[in-house]
Amino acid sequence: MSKLLRQSLTLLLLMTAITGVLYPLAVTGVAQLIFPRQANGSLIVKGGKPLGSALIGQSFTDPKYFWGRPSATAPNAYNGSASSGSNLGPTNPALTDAVKQRIAALRAADPDNSAPVPVDLVTASASGLDPQISPAAAQYQLARVARLRGLGRAQVQALVDANTSGRQFGVLGEPRVNVLQLNLALDAAHAHGARSR
Repeated sequence: MSKLLRQSLTLLLLMTAITGVLYPLAVTGVAQLIFPRQANGSLIVKGGKPLGSALIGQSFTDPKYFWGRPSATAPNAYNGSASSGSNLGPTNPALTDAVKQRIAALRAADPDNSAPVPVDLVTASASGLDPQISPAAAQYQLARVARLRGLGRAQVQALVDANTSGRQFGVLGEPRVNVLQLNLALDAAHAHGARSR
């Protein structure tokens, strides 16, 4: 009996060391060597200061920026530690009220825009952390952003196109626009335009 207990404890300790220490260290080391940017959270850094992650949405409310998909995380939007299923059911009156408020905010930011509002601008995703919007959502906001930035529509369209990713492997998912990267490109274009005047 004591021999069996000793063998069991030895195997438990050995497997704990392999699967709980050695394997995670090996995977982390390989990731740091081969994919350091992704292994460290795909951070976007400017001037040595992290501005955000390309994988987590951020809250933009100023009309001169493209707005991302709404986040239903608490206590604040895009809270990575509170990510979970956040969409309300289609028959829930709270969802209808939230969508109406979001449509009203979009219309107030751009009263001349009478186009239908893309669904991803008024509904939260399951995670509440989406960093991307659909190309249709970017097109809906393009005229507003160009006007408020004093940039030409073609220039803003070029920035949208440059920050649009296609389907993965050409077949998986849908085209998407990374909002943080697009807004940073807008800031850079606006600063460059101001310097050249």
